Amino acid sequence: QVQLVESGGGLVQAGGSLRLSCTVPGFTLDYYAISWFRQAPGKEREGVSCISCCQGITYYSDSVKGRFTASRDNTKNTIYLQINNLKPEDTAVYYCATDLNRSNCQGVPRRTWYDYWGQGTQVTVSS
Repeated sequence: QVQLVESGGGLVQAGGSLRLSCTVPGFTLDYYAISWFRQAPGKEREGVSCISCCQGITYYSDSVKGRFTASRDNTKNTIYLQINNLKPEDTAVYYCATDLNRSNCQGVPRRTWYDYWGQGTQVTVSS
């Protein structure tokens, strides 16, 4: 069973930045598109970003466009989500996900597309 591992969350003040990471120990993610989701308390899990395997083509939801940047370092088998100018409404558990099939993104990700998920990392933004 492939288990993605997220890290990098924390408590930050509004206006601050965080960089989240996603990897799978012992399994290469080089060939797969990777997506980021977030889930705030009492809300549906929301797709925020997708990055393709090889050309680094990215998609973002309107709610994060301009503040979130996805990237990847395939030499480190790690995908990143840089979050700038954090807002209290960004408070959520952030997850990375993949289908271990597609190398390209289909657009802003939808939860039903993915079978492999991490446990999530908590991001809390104080006002």
